[in-house]
Amino acid sequence: MAKMIVVDHDRCLGCKSCELACALAHCQAASLEEAVRTDARAEPRVHVEPSDGLGMPMQCHHCTNAPCVAVCPTGAIARGSQDAPVLLDQDRCIGCRLCMVVCPFGAISISHHGKAMLKCDLCIEQTQGGGLPACVAACPSGALRYEDIDEWLMQRRRRSAELLRAADQHTLEP
Repeated sequence: MAKMIVVDHDRCLGCKSCELACALAHCQAASLEEAVRTDARAEPRVHVEPSDGLGMPMQCHHCTNAPCVAVCPTGAIARGSQDAPVLLDQDRCIGCRLCMVVCPFGAISISHHGKAMLKCDLCIEQTQGGGLPACVAACPSGALRYEDIDEWLMQRRRRSAELLRAADQHTLEP
């Protein structure tokens, strides 16, 4: 059962709670207070970008034919199976930035030390245990959801069918 993060951009408040939660989930600190007090490097893998006066969370889409996987010269970016997320092994990453250049979403960034890249890993430890990615759990407006891909597609088709039916009814009325 493959899952993905779905963004409802109409609900995004641009509050950046997802960025903060992501950064904290990937740093060595146990809390925001500890991260600030110890100067732990909290680096998010999701970035809220402005779009038409609203926010748009941008993160890795774990593409089926991921260009970052194809271009990585060391194999640091890979997928375990077809339904698995695209993951980055920072120990194998040489920081060549090729993945950053080919990512169609601009979702791969440079770590603070510049040696390795950063990208969303769907909070793999939490999600494999049945939990939610940190960004989804922190979103106060429900703009981010972690959904089964097949279920999401079925719901989207239903909404489209309802819209088409409503449009047809209006055009058929005298």
